[in-house]
Amino acid sequence: MTGFWTRMAGRGPAEVVIAGVPVGPGSRVRLRPRAQADVFDLVLDGRVAVVESVEQDDEGAFHIAVTLDDDPGRDLGEARLPGHRFFYSVEEIEPLGGQDGSPAPGRVLVAGIGNVFLGDDGFGVEVARHLAGQAGVAGMEVVDFGIRGMDLAYALQRDYTGVVFVDAAQRGLAPGTLTVLEPDLPDGGGASVETHGMDPVQVLRLARQLGRLPARVRVVCCEPASVEEDPFELSAPVRAMVGEAAGLVKSLVMEMIAESATPDARDPAPTVR
Repeated sequence: MTGFWTRMAGRGPAEVVIAGVPVGPGSRVRLRPRAQADVFDLVLDGRVAVVESVEQDDEGAFHIAVTLDDDPGRDLGEARLPGHRFFYSVEEIEPLGGQDGSPAPGRVLVAGIGNVFLGDDGFGVEVARHLAGQAGVAGMEVVDFGIRGMDLAYALQRDYTGVVFVDAAQRGLAPGTLTVLEPDLPDGGGASVETHGMDPVQVLRLARQLGRLPARVRVVCCEPASVEEDPFELSAPVRAMVGEAAGLVKSLVMEMIAESATPDARDPAPTVR
């Protein structure tokens, strides 16, 4: 079985064209398993599913990874856990036309990260809490990851079009200064993420190794005044920037979602039938 999953792990194109309809992450399709499929597949005949990714095996065949549209555990499938994520060949899915078949609006993850026991290092967590208490932006999902780097890497395997990290970072500026960074992730090198540790670069490397990294990555960071042990207490200049950082995050999210709705200049999707 190891060889099978290795062959299935290859990521294919962003989308394929099936029966004249582009199909890619976010597209809604109807499952039409072949008559010789196993009993479990036949039970899902006619069910509506959401495409998570297009995979391509070592022989060049395309396989569509889907989660069921009405699965209450769909988030587990998005995180690539078995039992909630299924593979079908292109001959076994039927694109839904019109409004039902159009790709879902882009989703952007806002990840609040940091250690609340180290003073200003908890800035990202506080911004996430602030955003959670406000009216949100359509397509924005806010999660307080704290120092759970492994959880964040797996969360990035879902069909997010972008991610915004919110963190404290020492850059030699005045305390409370906000900066937006577009990280340059080096190629190569293995990723080692501690279960209870948070190194954003390592998290991004692991997410890429797992198979998916959002196309748009931004970091909103705040210059700390202190990262000494001071549970749940931000310094005055850093706390004063929580609201402004939340507004900045919303602007970035809306920008990412707007960009994701604009077709990229890229090669046409392969037509498979």
